[in-house]
Amino acid sequence: MERSAWSEISALVAAAPYPVEVLPADPQRAGACLAALEITTRSWLGAVVANSGGLVIDHGWLRVLGGGHDGLRDVAAQIVPEAGRLVVAFDVMGGQFAWLQAEPGARPTVHYFGPEDLTWQDLELGYGDWLEAMLAGAMTKFYETLRWPGWEGEVASVALDQGIHTLPPPWTREGKDLSAVSRKPIRLAELVSVHQEFARQLGLL
Repeated sequence: MERSAWSEISALVAAAPYPVEVLPADPQRAGACLAALEITTRSWLGAVVANSGGLVIDHGWLRVLGGGHDGLRDVAAQIVPEAGRLVVAFDVMGGQFAWLQAEPGARPTVHYFGPEDLTWQDLELGYGDWLEAMLAGAMTKFYETLRWPGWEGEVASVALDQGIHTLPPPWTREGKDLSAVSRKPIRLAELVSVHQEFARQLGLL
């Protein structure tokens, strides 16, 4: 029987400095997802897929994709073959984390597409190192410029398939102070699409 990485991940979940919800796994759905990705539970991604519908971190701010759950698609559904990337998580502001190979021969790393600058940034971390950092407390500093007083309660009330749309948007000078903008929940897929469309119009993608 292969050794799963889940014991390491669950230990980090238990010790996390902010709330982490492990969504229940659907074994049939998880099995299909593992087969589609051609990975095993020895890998951190495989362990997340097999043992959870996804991980909801820090009051719902970050949604790490797993085997799929109501309102949260499975990670295999997020493969973008033409771009050579696999989206592994979304945040409530419409940001995306994708695992991809930056250049031929290089090891795949996690990249972040954020609503502040609408560009992909290489975080220079493999999937396991990235997830460990997110569970161990790195989110607090990573997102410090995208938060506002009282965000915890507001974010916790947003459904898994929703994100928070702001006007003016975070990539504008007027939208940087998120305590002063208009905020409302919209479908997460729509929010992600809006950010990407603006990035294309601005020539950033």
